[in-house]
Amino acid sequence: MSFSRRATAALAAVALPMVTALTLGLAAAPAQAATSTYTALGDSYASGTGTREYYSDSGSCQRSRHSYPVLGAARLGATLTFPACAGATVSGVLNGQLGSLNASTTYVTVTAGGNDIGWSSVIVQCALPWPATCWSQIDNAENQIRNILPGRLDQLYSRIQTLAPNARVAVVGYPRLFNGEECNLIARISPGEQAELNAAADLLATTIRSRAVAHGFTFADARGPFTGHAVCDDVEWLNGTSNPLGESYHPNRAGHVGYAGMVQAAFSGATARRS
Repeated sequence: MSFSRRATAALAAVALPMVTALTLGLAAAPAQAATSTYTALGDSYASGTGTREYYSDSGSCQRSRHSYPVLGAARLGATLTFPACAGATVSGVLNGQLGSLNASTTYVTVTAGGNDIGWSSVIVQCALPWPATCWSQIDNAENQIRNILPGRLDQLYSRIQTLAPNARVAVVGYPRLFNGEECNLIARISPGEQAELNAAADLLATTIRSRAVAHGFTFADARGPFTGHAVCDDVEWLNGTSNPLGESYHPNRAGHVGYAGMVQAAFSGATARRS
């Protein structure tokens, strides 16, 4: 064998293990984890109305960096798509906010239903000076919850299932607003009306929960976490009657921190159930 042939053979003998080791090393290296994606759907309770600071390009949707979707995305380490918009009804979410959902979507939250029953207008009526009352408006809202809202929620939840079949979905509920005290001089809502409004909030929560569970979604119930943080409590997570009026009876920044904790817990529970 000539020197050149011996050298070539020697080099091959050295190179082959190196190439093999390199190939095995590449095969053994873990693939980079795919980025989680989170889509936040819903109305003003999801967009962040009540936090008093909004993205300049969100317009009347009032999306806020203090909202629970933004806080929740940071906790989850997920990339946020944020179409939630103040004033959205269930139909508005169904027809205007689902464009980013796909088979790769990791997390979805949705807060919707309050605008379908005219909840804001009911509270405004309740806050009018005496002798105005709001009993009939509360009754009408409860009838809407019982007879109309379930079908609308079923349509929305079914569509989310179809578009994002692999996502973990948390349906995020509304809190009770009142603790029975009258502490706001510019808004008259009697203890009796407050109790009835809270009863309607309970009906809304149980109705939304029923439809969410029927679709296999997790329900994040706001009533427990917000207990002790209602309007007039020492540590409020909700605005009372405010200026501007649109900030009224929505979660403040502390309330959205509370919501973010609920969402994180809901997704942790969903993870445990799926593992």
